[in-house]
Amino acid sequence: MARTVGVEEELLLVDARTAEPRAVADAVLDGGGPWARELVVELQQQQLELNTSPCVTLDQLRGELRTWRRRAARLAAGQGVDIAALGTSPLPVSPSLTPQGRYRRMAQSFGLTLQETLTCGCHVHVGVASDEEGVAVIDRIRPWLPPLLALSANSPLWQGTDTGYSSYRYQVFGRWPTAGPTAGFGSAAEYHRAVSRLLATGILLDQGMVYFDVRLSAKFPTVEVRICDVCVDYQDAVVLAALVRGLVETAAREWADGRPAPDPGLDVLRLASWRASRSGLDGALLHPRTHRPAGAHDVVEALVSHVEGALKDSGDLYAVRAGVDRLTTQGTGARRQRETYARGGPAAVVREAVTRTRA
Repeated sequence: MARTVGVEEELLLVDARTAEPRAVADAVLDGGGPWARELVVELQQQQLELNTSPCVTLDQLRGELRTWRRRAARLAAGQGVDIAALGTSPLPVSPSLTPQGRYRRMAQSFGLTLQETLTCGCHVHVGVASDEEGVAVIDRIRPWLPPLLALSANSPLWQGTDTGYSSYRYQVFGRWPTAGPTAGFGSAAEYHRAVSRLLATGILLDQGMVYFDVRLSAKFPTVEVRICDVCVDYQDAVVLAALVRGLVETAAREWADGRPAPDPGLDVLRLASWRASRSGLDGALLHPRTHRPAGAHDVVEALVSHVEGALKDSGDLYAVRAGVDRLTTQGTGARRQRETYARGGPAAVVREAVTRTRA
């Protein structure tokens, strides 16, 4: 049986009339009834988080994303707001902190970094048999994460201007002290020692603030890939989830076969992630095998080829091929945002995203 896969999506709450972000998450979720696990508040009141259950098939995942986006939209409409799957707000905004004790302590500790953090990501969880397998997976998938960021890039606009980045969310979130790629760990014991060393500094409030691009989940028996922007089209989120599951399965098989983890160097991984954040699919990326510049299409093809065996076994290959072809042909969310921005400005970007998010 295929590994389970689940998705967390962060969504912007925007005014149905002006398209500006609105700080109404608590009010929106007050009417949520029994959906307390699937729809929850996030760091800022201008956003909420959607959570699927662990899914075995892509059809199940697709159905859950569609269902929970629609329910979130209905709840939002009760407060005069819409949901928009955008990595950052195209319109100027002053984030409003969710008034919870943990978030207030974070605000006291991290100042402007927290105050300016209004970003929306897509986190993919894939089931693993043990922490040992999970860390073996983490060590082996690290070079393949930047192409996922390039595929998901959906945040070129910040405070009303074009940043020049395809994923500016990744740059903003990179201000947190534990965010970004990591060196290899080698074992579950060393991973947990590394996390313990971070917590022992007293700088982090808790393990939830270990913001690695990929980590062991503190709540579930999963590997959690956190590098991606939220995707405006839920079908693209499904493709990303399938690719992540393929990466996890491929890495687990390599570990079981005794194949060593690659070691490109943390400095190279940081450059690869920066490159993917800067250009998305509209420029060169660093190839995960050679760590030299290569066309985005070639890098994405290398990613799909790398996980092809796992995708065939899970029945996901056709869906992934079709989804990747769509993204490389039509462009990422970042490209579409820029095209709309050129025609109608940032408010038009938000309104189009609202339509696509609910579609």
